[in-house]
Amino acid sequence: MSALRDRIGRIQTRVLPGAGGWLAWWSRGLAAWLPARWRAALGLGRDRLLLSQDAPAAEGLDALQLRLQAGDGISGETLRDIGRLPAGETLGIDTDPLASVLAPSIVDLPRWLVLPASAGLRRRMTLPAGAADRLRDVVSFEIDRQTPFTAETAAFDARILGRRASDGQLDVELVAVPLSAMQPRLEALGGVASTLSGVDLADAGGTPLGVNLLPPAMRRHRADPWATWHWVFGLVALLALGFGLWQVLDNRRSAADRFETEVDAQTAKARTASQRRQQLVDAVDGQLYLDQLRRGRPSAIEVLDELTRRLPDTTYLEKVAIENDKLTLIGLSSEASGLVARLEGSKLWRAPALAGALQSDPRSGKDRFTLTADLAIVAPTVQNRQEGSSRGAAND
Repeated sequence: MSALRDRIGRIQTRVLPGAGGWLAWWSRGLAAWLPARWRAALGLGRDRLLLSQDAPAAEGLDALQLRLQAGDGISGETLRDIGRLPAGETLGIDTDPLASVLAPSIVDLPRWLVLPASAGLRRRMTLPAGAADRLRDVVSFEIDRQTPFTAETAAFDARILGRRASDGQLDVELVAVPLSAMQPRLEALGGVASTLSGVDLADAGGTPLGVNLLPPAMRRHRADPWATWHWVFGLVALLALGFGLWQVLDNRRSAADRFETEVDAQTAKARTASQRRQQLVDAVDGQLYLDQLRRGRPSAIEVLDELTRRLPDTTYLEKVAIENDKLTLIGLSSEASGLVARLEGSKLWRAPALAGALQSDPRSGKDRFTLTADLAIVAPTVQNRQEGSSRGAAND
């Protein structure tokens, strides 16, 4: 078997136990679509070189029969005679004698020794369906009961003949060959024995059964010609994966940086808009405050009109001063002592009072007076200003 086919078999057994039969059928179906050369290059071909002997060379055999078994496992397999290789000194050397006589197209095919049907025993038995994944291990416990040999004195293998539709059990055939019958044939091959991939048993018609009687430790595992490329492709795939992940991470970082820059720009714009809005609110509130202050403070015309209506005609004003919330009157009046009573009760001022003593004016015969009062000023509300400040702080 090729290394690739053995690896596929291990994957079927370990990763998907119980599905090996379906996967084997599926893989053979896919391989059948490939050209023969491609199947051979990928290790998916089933071609093998068969070596057969009628009897050990020590008993007088003078030739080794070479046959080529070709097929894809679907359309059937064919056996074709290649020739006969003389035994004796040619097979007794330690080197591989077949390498110099076989064509390059078949020299690297797996080599199998095919024993005659009379060399072994075949027994049919029924096993549970779960035994399919470890068939060789299971039948090793049945050799003592099914054959006159033991697992230590015989080379054995098993093949699945079919599966019962009623209960799913397996129809299995156990094939066993005593080591005493197989070992002389291996020794007669000389250097060729070390190149064998397996030992098969022929049926009554000379066709190999498809079992491998050679102990696993003695089988030649052919190197996978694509092994180096597999490592190279795997390394390239790993590097490509790492680069792809790094590129994705770098793209995400770049996107995050761009998003952060956009957020900062929008935040700056929002802060500027909030500051301008607060300035506008402050200006509006300030204007509102001034308007309320102006409406809450009596005007000079209103004060003069009120004074004109309240002061008697015998009173002359020399000075009327309004400073902040103070009203100051300086003048002459013949009724100066009664001016406070006349000015009381006005809505424009409060607490009128004479400042200082009355002084007599000799020229006019009137009394000079100085009178003060507090203007009635309504304080403006600050509710709007407080609300505007709160909104500005929240926006910041």
